[in-house]
Amino acid sequence: MRTHTSKQRADQLIHEQGLSESREQAKRLIMAGQVQVLPPEGSRALPVLVDKPGHLYPTDTRFCLTGREQYVSRGAYKLLTILESARLSVEGYVCLDAGASTGGFTDCLLQRGAKKVYAVDVGRNQLHEKLKNDARVINLEGVNLRTASPDLIPEPVDLVVADVSFISLTLVLPPCMTWLKTGGYVASLIKPQFELGPGQTDKGVVRSEALRRQAIDKVVSFAGEELGLTSLSVVPAAIRGPKGNQEYLALFRRDR
Repeated sequence: MRTHTSKQRADQLIHEQGLSESREQAKRLIMAGQVQVLPPEGSRALPVLVDKPGHLYPTDTRFCLTGREQYVSRGAYKLLTILESARLSVEGYVCLDAGASTGGFTDCLLQRGAKKVYAVDVGRNQLHEKLKNDARVINLEGVNLRTASPDLIPEPVDLVVADVSFISLTLVLPPCMTWLKTGGYVASLIKPQFELGPGQTDKGVVRSEALRRQAIDKVVSFAGEELGLTSLSVVPAAIRGPKGNQEYLALFRRDR
């Protein structure tokens, strides 16, 4: 008689085997290409890369790690979600990172071939030293894009990426259009908890799928109607935000 081996998600198994501190870290490791499935003992087969956190494996599957964390912050894996799903190549791009913070998005762009990144943040002393010392990064700290001069960035950009907190994207994206060329792209992280009104979150967490959809629709509609952006894709971020909030990556193109 044939027996059925129980299966679990890759990220869960990796965490249970002690290879990560949490399932979220396991997801990051998988998305960074740092987890492999070991062949059965005695087999001459080579290890196989794990490419999806949710892929189901038999519970007796053995995994191994292949290296250290690839990026300066977990934010990189969020941006990676949309770049890979939309198959958007940023090779040779000049980019604007709105809300750069530690530089996860910036690091992701550079590692995928971006030519230059203008890393803008209202805060100071947040950008990772690795990026501060990278000649391809223009560190524009202490800058509020909403009041910034058009001379802040002396050239048009091919791509705007945005990851901001405690403010709506409808306030951050408009000034970014100053520098985005026609035919350029916007990849923004939609955080429903900062797009909805008071009373629509449960201690900062948006638990309702309907409310999350409302937040997405708000940003997508604004981008199209007010900024002339064409919505290309909206996908859930592979890694949840603080307090477990489900966030989303939206990709737009400027057609006019």
